[in-house]
Amino acid sequence: MRKNIKTTDAIFPMPVLMIATFNEDGSVNVMNAAWGMMLESDEIVLNLSQTHKTFKNIMERKAFTVSMADAKHVKEADFFGIETGNRVSNKLQQSGLSFEKSTNVDAPIINEFPICLECEFERMSDCGVVGRVKNVSADQSVLNGESVDVEVLQAIAFDPFTHGYYKIGERVGNAFKDGLELRK
Repeated sequence: MRKNIKTTDAIFPMPVLMIATFNEDGSVNVMNAAWGMMLESDEIVLNLSQTHKTFKNIMERKAFTVSMADAKHVKEADFFGIETGNRVSNKLQQSGLSFEKSTNVDAPIINEFPICLECEFERMSDCGVVGRVKNVSADQSVLNGESVDVEVLQAIAFDPFTHGYYKIGERVGNAFKDGLELRK
């Protein structure tokens, strides 16, 4: 039997995306955003309020990076969501994490997050900020050959029901294959 529950934030899992930009003074701003997804194989959309410092930085620099938060850095990832760049300009420094400047776009790569999409601002859409992915880099520790090893990565997902973070890792099936057994 089903029961109606009082929520609209009912999509799970939601990604825990670390959006990094440069501030006007060259310091680094990072925010935690769950409202983002791939539009095409080389386009990402982020649903960001125009009041966010990150939004303003993207409009100014025309670039940003998107990293996947991992279980090892859940505290830092949560901090980037709790603290606003409009109030605190040294969030990255306070977190103890480090960065390097992307050689592909005018944005920082947060060294400790294992996967990073380097993006150029492309346009605004009804869904939000659209960026073109110019490069994807991964720390070698999470690679198995040329592929990301999801179990090693230990990316985290946000649960809007309980406001929890959950580690993603165990493979339970094969996309575009397991369902073939049900074809008639």
